Amino acid sequence: MEIKRFLKELSSDTPTPGGGSASALAGALSASLVSMTAGLSLKKGRLRKEAVKGIRRRALAIQRRLLRAVDEDAKSYEAVLKAYRLPKNTERERLVRTKAIQKASREATIIPQLVCQHAILLLKDSKALILNGNPNAISDAGVAAFLADAALGGGLLNIGVNLDSITDRVFIKRMNLLMKRLARKRNHLMRGILSILIGIKQS
Repeated sequence: MEIKRFLKELSSDTPTPGGGSASALAGALSASLVSMTAGLSLKKGRLRKEAVKGIRRRALAIQRRLLRAVDEDAKSYEAVLKAYRLPKNTERERLVRTKAIQKASREATIIPQLVCQHAILLLKDSKALILNGNPNAISDAGVAAFLADAALGGGLLNIGVNLDSITDRVFIKRMNLLMKRLARKRNHLMRGILSILIGIKQS
């Protein structure tokens, strides 16, 4: 979708696209900046050329995947809304509706999980580029890190929101453990990135 049209739809009073799609887009923007910074670091920087090429390939793959996730997240949430709109006049209808809500809510956690996992990779690569990439592109790598952090935060939030509608305790426990692991990784990486950026600003 053209960015202008996407922003128009995002700012409208319809539920989709929403925060999940915006999180995926933030991740795609981060990946674009990581790719750009890696390209600028091929000739200037302390990273080996093969390592930089690997970062760039990974960033472009993530960019493409998260761009698809923008639409996929909207569709998954539309499925949740559709399930909630099912009739509930009879016992059978209520049972069908409940099962549909459970299924759609579980599936709605898939894209946010993907966004979070890719955002972790982007944070790692952003950190590597901030430390040892082209020194003239440190701010670009820093912005890439902040966008990846926003994508990760949005993904975690959306997983948690969907868990509120799920009754499967085993699934909830698994997702909570995953969220804790992702949050720990996020906090560790961002502490390191912020420490580096503050040090650069003060030097």
